[in-house]
Amino acid sequence: MKELNLPLSSMPYNSLMTLYTKTEQPEKIPAIIQEMKASHIMFDAYTYNVWMRALAAVNDITGVERVIDEMKRDGRVAGDWTTYSNLASIYVGAGLFEKAEKALKELEKRNACKDLSAYQFLITLYGRTGNLLEVYRVWRSLRLAFPKTANISYLNMIQALVNIKDLPGAEKCFREWESGCSIYDIRIANALIGGYAKEGLLEKAEEIKERARRRGANPNAKTWEIFLVYYMKKRELKLAVDCVANAISIGRGDGKKWVPSSVVVSSLMGHFEEEKDVDGAEGFLENLKKAVDNLGAEVFESLIRTYAAAGRTSPIIRRRLKMENVEVNEACKKLLDTICVE
Repeated sequence: MKELNLPLSSMPYNSLMTLYTKTEQPEKIPAIIQEMKASHIMFDAYTYNVWMRALAAVNDITGVERVIDEMKRDGRVAGDWTTYSNLASIYVGAGLFEKAEKALKELEKRNACKDLSAYQFLITLYGRTGNLLEVYRVWRSLRLAFPKTANISYLNMIQALVNIKDLPGAEKCFREWESGCSIYDIRIANALIGGYAKEGLLEKAEEIKERARRRGANPNAKTWEIFLVYYMKKRELKLAVDCVANAISIGRGDGKKWVPSSVVVSSLMGHFEEEKDVDGAEGFLENLKKAVDNLGAEVFESLIRTYAAAGRTSPIIRRRLKMENVEVNEACKKLLDTICVE
């Protein structure tokens, strides 16, 4: 744009800074800010927000506060509610809860238009500070502003209450939503299921899952992921394997595949290895292949050790390694001499 002598605005700079943020290069943003200043390009609220997030990413909270002060001194840009939501989130992340709550009060002052998203940020951020009274106060304000309360608002509130460990409050909110909902939203059920699972209340979690199913909301990948975490924690690994299979079978809501984390895969393969359970390992990998294109060396190395521990043979493992283009370590290559016999 400079080379073409086109008039410059904050928009292309904001886009570039957003790109740097998304690609985890916040250190490049101060140079963009200095270039904007040198070119006398007026900042907007978005510019200040991106700048603050970049400084927060490198733990420069003092720098974040300088940005807010500069915005106030400049006077041409009045920080909107998103500015103070951004600031409060940064303070919460840094554990500065008192400062966060002051920023949240500023957020409320700037929400004259009663933006639903502003209320939801308030509930989430007050929840993260542990201030239950403020969570309920803002919830009451939201209900007054939006008497026909949307599913997304109930979801946000229940998540906040679960995170603050107010399970009775989350249950009450859930029952209120459930009694009036026209469409049963599995995401809201998952929020309460997750709360129960974290507290080890498996029966209650299962009950909500079945209630959702009866109302036409079948478990989704997130539901099974919640139970997976519970069973992994309890070392009930056969049930964890079932959860993985169910989540892979359903996939994500956006049409993408659900893929278990490398930690889950490693833990489950380690379990099969300890149990000398070749059939269990092969069944698990058959499901895993539905979600990933390449299993990787670590998975195959664990499989090879499982075969060796069980005293089982398989003449086709070398062929499988070649087809997957996988190179295993020297120890596993030696084990293959024993395993891959005709």
